[in-house]
Amino acid sequence: MSINFTVSLIIRYVIALLAIAFFTLLERKILAYLQLRKGPNKVSILGLPQPFADAIKLFAKEQTTPTYSNTIPFLTAPALALILTLLIWSFYPYLHPSYYIKFAILAFLCVSRLNVYSTLGAGWSSNSKYALLGAIRRIAQTISYEIRIALILLTPLLINSSFNLSILSFKPQYPIFLMCLPLFFTWFVTTLAETNRTPFDLAEGESELVSGFNIEYGAGIFALIFIREYVRILFISILTTVLFLPSFLFFYPQYEITFKALLMVFIFLWTRRALPRIRYDQLIILTWKSFLPISLSALIIFMVFFL
Repeated sequence: MSINFTVSLIIRYVIALLAIAFFTLLERKILAYLQLRKGPNKVSILGLPQPFADAIKLFAKEQTTPTYSNTIPFLTAPALALILTLLIWSFYPYLHPSYYIKFAILAFLCVSRLNVYSTLGAGWSSNSKYALLGAIRRIAQTISYEIRIALILLTPLLINSSFNLSILSFKPQYPIFLMCLPLFFTWFVTTLAETNRTPFDLAEGESELVSGFNIEYGAGIFALIFIREYVRILFISILTTVLFLPSFLFFYPQYEITFKALLMVFIFLWTRRALPRIRYDQLIILTWKSFLPISLSALIIFMVFFL
């Protein structure tokens, strides 16, 4: 059992990293065509090896460390961020998994909440005012939407009476997307903030923070932070599909989940191209004064009908 468990984890992590490599290419291609240009197309056939060329370039560059930085936390914070994010992929729902995690949703919340410490460590250990300001903004932003994520997750979990992602993925479910469209919209906007994407990429605001908490990072260590964000986007898309867009096919549910997750990924990229970054105070007002009442109201309503 332990051998199967280890092999399964390794396969999941390798697949996740390969998915990230081509996700970056997909993002650059989609953004390019939305702007009426070609995007990466010079590296070999159609630019398909471009992600590998980028990875080789980043990890082959010389790694520099700021003179006044705290070296050990500075180097370990990005590695901790990537490790915590890859742990989330341990909860990936398979049709025939080699192991079950009964409380996968709770484990996801616990692991994802720890990521804020890697951001704080990266900003503090850089010993830079801009990096520290970006880290503080990220922590304040996290406090604003983490409560909403937990409250929103309670509603589909209450309806389906399970915390196991594998069970939730391949059993008939209520179409929560149709039952409560405002709740789904609230969840999607909250996940944009959770993954630090436009228009909520306030911890890396180029115009205000010059890339924020990761300003002092470069080469391979920066690649770890970069990979962390894209891994989270892919898993959040899968989680959204499982909880709000359940499968209705009886023969190939795995393919339907994959298609819907890719659709969610495309919406993430489309949002980045379409919307400008909002102000920081607008995010705080939006999360506390709008999303909190919506999530609480939806939870109370569904408790009345399903308990």
